[in-house]
Amino acid sequence: MAGQFEPTADGGAAVALDEVEISILRSLAVQLMELVGPGDEPAQGGDPLAELFAEGPSEPPTDPALARLFPDAYGDPGAEPASAEAATEARAASAEFRRFTELDLRARKRGDALAVVRALDALTPEGDGGAVLRLAPDDSRQWLGALNDLRLAIGARLEVTDDEDGGGLYTLPDSDPRKPMVMAYLWLGALQETLVETLPG
Repeated sequence: MAGQFEPTADGGAAVALDEVEISILRSLAVQLMELVGPGDEPAQGGDPLAELFAEGPSEPPTDPALARLFPDAYGDPGAEPASAEAATEARAASAEFRRFTELDLRARKRGDALAVVRALDALTPEGDGGAVLRLAPDDSRQWLGALNDLRLAIGARLEVTDDEDGGGLYTLPDSDPRKPMVMAYLWLGALQETLVETLPG
């Protein structure tokens, strides 16, 4: 089980993590919560109806990692628009969609990252300081969300594009300052892949 998730009898997943892996995962999840932040959420004074209709930002984030986490809903950023009018329509539609969805999306991403932190904090260390993390099916989905968000954010920092397979990352010399971030990116990808494989078909 070391280093990869395996399915459990209850439909969940389990993975053995050493002390360093636990620390890295927790630190990354906390950083993700800080990156996502509360957004531009207006103070509603606890009014649930006002919170239901709260509007978020209409412009995409300027931070590349946040832009990867909260992309425009319409238009392909890598493709040439058919016309200036089509580009304008896509921007307007994306702005409208973002206004009514981004706050909820931020809350969900924060919730997923917080679930990771809480699960790691609840682990009972074994003799070597490591532990076995066991996830129920619902927990697995939150972990998948957080792992995906972490990879997107780190990939943005590494300038990995969607159409790259990350092959060049494997050949970085140890002296490259990006090496630790690359190792985290690849490790998170392996965790994500094996966790997906544990989900019921």
